[in-house]
Amino acid sequence: MVRLWFKVMKNDRIVRQTVYEKDEKFTYSLFHDYISAGCYELDLSTPLIVKNHLFNFAKYNGVKFLPDDFTEPVDFDRLVVENLDR
Repeated sequence: MVRLWFKVMKNDRIVRQTVYEKDEKFTYSLFHDYISAGCYELDLSTPLIVKNHLFNFAKYNGVKFLPDDFTEPVDFDRLVVENLDR
């Protein structure tokens, strides 16, 4: 099962959050789809995902996206995505 916790952080506080769940086995090839779906629920554009984001998610069960990772301007400090299904 895929369970990802999306937290929009501003000034070290959670300003918006959601938990994305999908009843299938987690697959790294679908990582972009999971991130896109969670961002859609938060009404955010999808960030650019590079190899370093995947490595951090695999190693630490979480990833942090900064405003520079988005193509559109954002009004927060970071988007944190954590894997709840370890």
